[in-house]
Amino acid sequence: MLLMKRRRPRCSLLSKTRVFQPRQCGHRDIPLSLLGGPFHLPVVLKSILVLFLMVAAPAIARDFSVVSYNVENLFDIDGVAAYDDYQPATYTPEHLAVKVKNIAKALSKVEGGPDIIVLNEIELDQTPESSVKDYGAWLDSVKDKKVADLLAGPDVPPALAGLPAEAWLLKALSDEGLTGYHVATTDEKPGSYEDGRPRGVRSVILSKFPITATRTIPTPNARAILEATIDVDGHPLTVFANHWKSGAGDVESEKVRLENAKTLRGRLDGIFAVDPNADVIVAGDLNSHYNQQRRYRAMKETGINSVLGSQGNELALRGKNADLYNLWFELPSNNRGSDIYKDEWGTLIHLILSRGLYDQNGVQYVDNSFKVMKIPGLNADVYGRPVRWSRSKTPGGFSDHFPIMARFRTVEDGDKTRWMPLNQPSLTETGPEAPVPAVTSVVDLFASAPKTSKLPPDTALRDGSFDGRVFFVEAPATVDEHGFVHVNVLGADYDVFTHDQDLRPRIREQAKADGRLSFYGELGTYRGHWQFMLHGKEWLAPGSAVPSSSLKKSP
Repeated sequence: MLLMKRRRPRCSLLSKTRVFQPRQCGHRDIPLSLLGGPFHLPVVLKSILVLFLMVAAPAIARDFSVVSYNVENLFDIDGVAAYDDYQPATYTPEHLAVKVKNIAKALSKVEGGPDIIVLNEIELDQTPESSVKDYGAWLDSVKDKKVADLLAGPDVPPALAGLPAEAWLLKALSDEGLTGYHVATTDEKPGSYEDGRPRGVRSVILSKFPITATRTIPTPNARAILEATIDVDGHPLTVFANHWKSGAGDVESEKVRLENAKTLRGRLDGIFAVDPNADVIVAGDLNSHYNQQRRYRAMKETGINSVLGSQGNELALRGKNADLYNLWFELPSNNRGSDIYKDEWGTLIHLILSRGLYDQNGVQYVDNSFKVMKIPGLNADVYGRPVRWSRSKTPGGFSDHFPIMARFRTVEDGDKTRWMPLNQPSLTETGPEAPVPAVTSVVDLFASAPKTSKLPPDTALRDGSFDGRVFFVEAPATVDEHGFVHVNVLGADYDVFTHDQDLRPRIREQAKADGRLSFYGELGTYRGHWQFMLHGKEWLAPGSAVPSSSLKKSP
């Protein structure tokens, strides 16, 4: 005979028929009439219930930002480097000061500052004995000085010269008011890859949230992948910082990227085997375009598409055939670009999301928040191209990549079976085949350029509203004892500068010969000095582009 165990009724404070279960709970029955009906609680119980709900209520969800940025070779200044370009004769403390200040300035444009930053091309310190054990303590010890002050002069104390590059970036971020970062780096050691190339750079993750675990994932002949587990208000978020083998269009180098992808895919499969809806971000410079397989038809298999599984059908994450979505598909196809090669826009840097970032549990992507941090007048020139880093005698610029960013939030539903609503989700899986051309025509720029000679005398050119604007300048010009050219516009002096080595002497000779210059120039500042920037030979007005031998002094 099968004996069934009798279930014990549970006690309930809120029952439609009884407030308590007296026989089972040992309480005396209370008539509902004393409570005013089954749905009306006395004042005391109401207060208790309200207090209980306040205590038990989940924390309010909040947004946070994630940025991925290849900073184009950020090195320290101890002269011990894997690359010859970073020796004291050509790479000075001023270079480092300008470099980190510019990176920090670009990152400061994120509202509230980025919460998580994935960085590529940070020097793999060749003198690891000079590492910083406690970044917070070090930053506190130098809080009274700016980066430029610490790196002033040709002879920086050895204790500072050997500090790892990420320490200097943290200091520059602190100078911009961006503080509270935890640091994760790979544990790669100086030396060479299997093919003999030196190990020169690595990936770094900065996070305002606690980093609870890190893992270095090596790949033969390639930079290691950095995995970090980040505690976002009690929710685990796994971030992978990648920097795959360069040469996106090269079939041979794609073989190494295939290995990069297999290494990463293997680790992802392990995570998703435990939790198919784990919250994961794959970030960094994959040296692959989001549409790599369509863009390069000769590649029958690609790391990013074939192996990793990066794709653009956002709704496919709700099924079983796709677990990653590439945020490049959030943008119109003609706006997809963060770098330029051979006058074509590329998408080498990525933010790729797991399906878990689309459910109602833990960390969630903020729909359509992905963007390229192209900032006119700062890291983007007048053509909209990246203002890349320059290691010339006068350092300047940012990187050959624009940073990319997206916003996320925490959700407290705890439901992995429901998906977040999407506004116009992307449905294509591959993207177009043709690359986006990097148009550099100056016709429209010049046609809309106001003439400085026609501006009202009280025009406030330096109030910030004209930064990055192109003007047609007709003004008196002088050349100082150092060979620098200046023009006087509306009673104020401005430097005249160009990166074009052939154009510089022509501008200088014109200014000396005529005492005037006519040119198109982009208004901006450099190291506190206002200037007009000429981006090419066509920016010097036709009447000024004659050889110096034929120039005559103005009467």
